Amino acid sequence: MLNQKSTHPRSEINRRRFLQTLMLVASVVVTSIGSFLPAWMKWNPARLRPPGALDEELFLAACIKCGQCVQVCPVNAIHLADLSDSAGIGVPYIDAREQACDFSCDILQCVLACPTGALTHAISQKEEVRMGVARVVSVENCLAYHGLGFKGLARGRDYNGLLRYSAIDRWQPILVREHPYELELCDLCVRQCPIEKAIYLKPIDEKRKTPVITEQCVGCGVCEMICPIEPAVIVIDERQSRKIA
Repeated sequence: MLNQKSTHPRSEINRRRFLQTLMLVASVVVTSIGSFLPAWMKWNPARLRPPGALDEELFLAACIKCGQCVQVCPVNAIHLADLSDSAGIGVPYIDAREQACDFSCDILQCVLACPTGALTHAISQKEEVRMGVARVVSVENCLAYHGLGFKGLARGRDYNGLLRYSAIDRWQPILVREHPYELELCDLCVRQCPIEKAIYLKPIDEKRKTPVITEQCVGCGVCEMICPIEPAVIVIDERQSRKIA
């Protein structure tokens, strides 16, 4: 009679439990390491941070990824990075094209909600921290550059972005798709910019104009969000500190 090798049912169950536990522990370790990487590793790709964020390295070290800033944002602009972002899991960021910080939020609720000072109202007298820097990347696609107007919904009927329209309700953000435009010359980036003199249209000739970004720009991203051209004519580059003369 041949001896057949068999595995005891209890041994098999224990082996499976061990493997499952091992996989769970490995998953937790990988996730934990990923969330701490930004404290010593430069964020790549760069992200637009909420207003009042410290310089990047200090911000990543101070942020505890609690999500308080996300919960209080009135326009739902702030998100927490997930596994697809590799390093920086749980770190808050803003995708301006999807939803900008309209910067008309009184006293900046996200800053008040931050428990660690990663977001702060305190700004040095010699240094002004901006969220980002707006940059014209494809002026040849700009409607104003071609002397064209705009009529309709800036981002279409399916767009869920919010914006505060002071002429309608200063305190309550509304859906951009609920606010149609009828402009002889498109000036949406200037019209909706919440920062005075941060952007203007410079005349090229009698009909055409081109957008120009000034030093007053804080990089909130409204110009990128509201641009009706796809992809947007203006984008927001990585945040930076600007020395004040």
